[in-house]
Amino acid sequence: MMKLNRILPRVLATVMMIAVAPAFAGEALQVWKCELDDDATEEQVMEAAETWLAAARKVKGGENLEALALFPVAVSGTGEIDLLFMVRAPTFKEWGRFWDGYPDSPAAKLDKEHKDLIVAPDSAIWEAIKVKLPE
Repeated sequence: MMKLNRILPRVLATVMMIAVAPAFAGEALQVWKCELDDDATEEQVMEAAETWLAAARKVKGGENLEALALFPVAVSGTGEIDLLFMVRAPTFKEWGRFWDGYPDSPAAKLDKEHKDLIVAPDSAIWEAIKVKLPE
């Protein structure tokens, strides 16, 4: 009985966290560190990104994806990073569904077509939670 008294509050807390987690769940955000070909222009990169996003939105789970291309203006210590490419999905469920269908998608084929223009070997997936003003 003593052991149950110690475990029960933890079990209840875990169940409550699972129950309320969707209310606090953030968006899925993947950020790639990209290197550009020396001759690549911003216009070429944006055209490639727009074409990729259009194809990605046709993949199941990708219908609500949004993307940003971040070009450095004044930075130091970025090394070989010429661009950050960010893709946002409203939920991790949609993100997972998108990546399940990605390998054989037209968007994946565009990655191969654009490899001479842009290379993005490193990425990280983040949970993005919007900061709200206090009430």
